[in-house]
Amino acid sequence: MYFTYLQDKIITVNTIKDVNSINIFKQFYKSLFSPKDIASYRLQGIGKTILYVFLLSLLSVLPTIYYTNSAMNDAVQVAEETIKEDLPDFQIENGILSSSEEEPITINKGNFSIIFDSTGVMDVDNISKTGDTLALLQREMVLSAGGEANSVPYSMMGIDPISKQDILSFIEGSDTAMAIILPIFSIVIFLFSSGLKFIEISILALIGILLKNIVHKDLKYRHLWRMTAYSVTLPTVFFTIMALFQTHVPFGSLINWFVSLTVLLLAIQEVPSSKQTSTIE
Repeated sequence: MYFTYLQDKIITVNTIKDVNSINIFKQFYKSLFSPKDIASYRLQGIGKTILYVFLLSLLSVLPTIYYTNSAMNDAVQVAEETIKEDLPDFQIENGILSSSEEEPITINKGNFSIIFDSTGVMDVDNISKTGDTLALLQREMVLSAGGEANSVPYSMMGIDPISKQDILSFIEGSDTAMAIILPIFSIVIFLFSSGLKFIEISILALIGILLKNIVHKDLKYRHLWRMTAYSVTLPTVFFTIMALFQTHVPFGSLINWFVSLTVLLLAIQEVPSSKQTSTIE
C-alpha cells in the first residue's frame, strides 16, 4: 500500500513537471480542442496560468485597439476641417454643450461620421450603431469604432468653459499628443479587459464546483480556476475573430458562458476519479 502511494506521488510530481514545461502557446493551441489537456493544466503553477489569462486578454482586445486607434487617427484628420467649416459656434460650460442648433447635425466624411447634438436627443447607445463616429453630445464626447463606443464626459476634461476655437486649437496641436494618448488608451483597454477576464474566470470556476460535484470529481477551487482559465480559450478566440470582422453575435454573452462551461465540464470529466490530485500553490 505504501509502495502504491509512493508510486502515485512520483507520477504526480512528474506530471506537474511535464505540465509546467509545456510552452504557453502550445497550451493555447491544445486548449482549443482538447479537454484532456485542459484537465492536466490543473496541476501547473498559478503564475503560468495568470500569464495565460493576460495572453488571452491581449488577444481579445487587439481588434478593439486596432479599430479604436484607426478611428481616433481618422477623427483627428477629419475633425479640424469639419469643426471649422461645418459646425456652428458652440460652448461647453459646466459639463454641458450648448449652441443655437435645435436638432442634431450629422456630417459624413467617407467612412467616418461626425455628429453634433446639443439638444440631448442622442446618447451613447445611438452612437454605437452608427459605425466609426466622433460625436459631440450634450454632456459627453463619444468615439465609436469597431462596434464599441467609448465616451468621455465634458466634466472630466478639466477645462471650463470650452469654445469652438479652443477645440480647434487643441486639435491643431494634437499630433504629438496622439503619439502618447494612443498607447496609454490601448493599455487602459487591455487592463480593463484583463480585469473582466479574471472576474469571468473566477465566477465560472465557482460554477465549476457544482459541475464537479455532479460528476463526482475530487477537485479544489484552485484546480477549477486553472482549468477554467484554459476552458475560455475557444469562445475568446471565436469572439475575437467576430470582432475583427466587426460581426455582431446575438446573445454573445450567453454563448460565451455556455461554451466555456461546456468545455470546463468536459475537462472535469477527464480528471481521474481514483487518485487524489495535488498541485503547486
